[in-house]
Amino acid sequence: LPQLPLSCRLDQINRVNEHQRLINGRSSILYAPSHRKFTKMSKEKVLLAYSGGLDTSCILKWLLEQDYEVICFMADVGQTEDFAAAREKALKIGAADVVVKDMKDFFVEKFVWPAVQMGLIYEDRYLLGTSLARPCISKGLMDVAVQRGCSYISHGATGKGNDQIRFELSCYALSPTIRVIAPWRMETFCQRFQGRSDLLEYAKRSNIPVSATTKAPWSMDANIMHISYESGILEDPSVAAPEELYQLTQSPTRAPDTPTVAEIVFKAGLPVRVTELVSGRTMERPVDILAFLNKAGGEHGVGRIDIVENRYIGLKSRGVYETPGVTVLHCAHRDLEIYCLDREVLRVKKYLADRMADYVYNGYWYAPEAEYVRKCILESQKHVSGKVVVEMFKGHVMVTSRESMHSLYNQELASMEVHGNFSPYSSTGFIEINAVRLREHHRVFGTANMTKHFSRTESDMKLI
Repeated sequence: LPQLPLSCRLDQINRVNEHQRLINGRSSILYAPSHRKFTKMSKEKVLLAYSGGLDTSCILKWLLEQDYEVICFMADVGQTEDFAAAREKALKIGAADVVVKDMKDFFVEKFVWPAVQMGLIYEDRYLLGTSLARPCISKGLMDVAVQRGCSYISHGATGKGNDQIRFELSCYALSPTIRVIAPWRMETFCQRFQGRSDLLEYAKRSNIPVSATTKAPWSMDANIMHISYESGILEDPSVAAPEELYQLTQSPTRAPDTPTVAEIVFKAGLPVRVTELVSGRTMERPVDILAFLNKAGGEHGVGRIDIVENRYIGLKSRGVYETPGVTVLHCAHRDLEIYCLDREVLRVKKYLADRMADYVYNGYWYAPEAEYVRKCILESQKHVSGKVVVEMFKGHVMVTSRESMHSLYNQELASMEVHGNFSPYSSTGFIEINAVRLREHHRVFGTANMTKHFSRTESDMKLI
C-alpha cells in the first residue's frame, strides 16, 4: 500500500519530538520502525490500539507470531461497542491483557467542548469528529504504554488515510521515544495480507472468531460526537448514500411536525447548561448535554453532511457524517459570538479557527503552533457568555433569541425609529471617503472596463 514519503514523515516527527524535548528537558530518540526491519534481543511489550474487528484481531495474532508480548488497549469514547466481548476475544487470541479505558467525559470536556469554543470546522463543513478523537485516544494509549512499560505501540490504520498520521504524531508529541509498529505500512505484512480475503483465511487458520464474512458496504467510525462513513459504495461520489446508512439522524422528511426548542447557556464560549423548554428538563454535565442534543437534533435530521474533503496525505476522499448535537452547538455559539465580539476581533478569530481546524485535521493537536493558536482564540472567548434559544426542525437549526450581559448590540443606536447618539448626517462623509478609491479606479479604467464586465464573449458562453 502507498505510504507517506519517509522524508516528509521524518520532518513531521522530528519537529514534534524537538518541541517535546525542549519542554521536558530530555533528549528524544526518533524511531520509524514501520520503514525498517525489527531486530529484537528479547521479548518486548507492544500496546495495540485494539477495536475487536478483523484487522486488529489479525494484527494481534501476527504480533504474537513475531514473539512480542501484546497488551490491547481500547478507549471508550462513546462508540456502541461490546467491550466485554472484545476483551474476551483478545484474551482468547493470546493478548497478555486488555485495558478498556472510559474516556467519554475526557473526550467531551477536553476536545469536543474546546472545538465548539474555538469554532473549529475543517473546509467550512467537517466538524472534526474523528480528528478530535485521535489525540484523545492517543493520550489514553500513551498513559497505559508508560504504566505497563511498553516499548512499542501498534495500530491498524492504513497507509492511505489520515488516522496513521494523527495517531503517530500525537504519540510522538506525548512520548518522543516510543516506537511504532504500523503493519499496513510494512512490506512483509502487506505481501502476506493482500486484502480482506487473506485476513479472513488467516483468521480461520488461527481460530480467530469472526462475526461475519460478508464485507460491509461501507466502513464506519463512531464516538459520542459523531459517526463517519466512508469506503465501499461511498467511494463513488456520484452515488448517493442510502438512507439505511444513517444511524444518528433520521431523514428530515420523516422528522416530527413540531420543533424541539432548547435554551443553551454559554460561559466564556463553553456550553454549561441546556434546557428543553417544553419539558423544562435541564442538563449541565457535558456528556448529558451532548447526548440530549444528539437525540433532539437527530430526530429532526440535523447534522448530516456528504462531502469530498482533502486528506493531509494529498488524496481527496468522500465522507458522510452525522454530527447532530455539535451542529446545534456550533450554530448557537456562532450567533452568540457575533452578538458579543467586535467585528474585527471576530474576523481574526475566524482566521485562527480555520488554521486550528487544519492543525487538528492533520494530526497536530499537541504541536506548538496549535498550542499558540489555541491560546489566542481563548482570549477572544472571555466575554462570549450568555444564552441562546434554538429551534430544531426538519433538518434545520434556527436561533430565535439571544441574551448576554456582554452584548455589543446597542438597540438605541441600531434603531430606525430614533437617531440616538448616532448622527445619520455623518454617513455622508463616510460614503464620500470610501468612494474615493472607486472613483479613482473608474478614472483610470473608465467605461471600457465596465463594458467588459457586463458583456459575454462567445468563449465565455462556451464555458457556461
